[in-house]
Amino acid sequence: MAAFIAKQMVGNQLSAVKGAVGGDGGDDGDDKEKAEEEERERQEAIKEAEDRRKEKHRKMEEEREKMRQDIRDKYNIKKKEEIVEATPQEEPNPLMRKKKTPEELAAEAEQEELDDFTNMFFRCFISIINNIQNNSTRKRLQPVQEQHQQQHQLQKNPNMYYKI
Repeated sequence: MAAFIAKQMVGNQLSAVKGAVGGDGGDDGDDKEKAEEEERERQEAIKEAEDRRKEKHRKMEEEREKMRQDIRDKYNIKKKEEIVEATPQEEPNPLMRKKKTPEELAAEAEQEELDDFTNMFFRCFISIINNIQNNSTRKRLQPVQEQHQQQHQLQKNPNMYYKI
């Protein structure tokens, strides 16, 4: 299996170099079809190898669990209760992910713009609220400040109120 994958990888590169040096300018359509077919075969081979590897590891884990259970039975050990999660779904290989369509890309861009607009709106809204709070605080403090200034002036000039 590994030899097949290696041959596919090296063979593709080798044929690309031969095509560039050889200069046969014809059969581009056939080359593309062949390349696509080879790529599909390569992807299938990779997936098969991965599936076999996972199955092998699953069987090994089953055998280990059987051995553990035999030991537990022999020595009367109770198994710890664990929350057994359902078999996790196979995560997609990032190299084999589905490409996004232009509509999906446009929708994502629009969502980002909307998010930017929303963030900007909330920042402006919060700054307005802060200004309102600061102004109301200033209005509440203004009489106190005026009273303080009057007391200060009275201390400087005690005859200020007694002018005739």
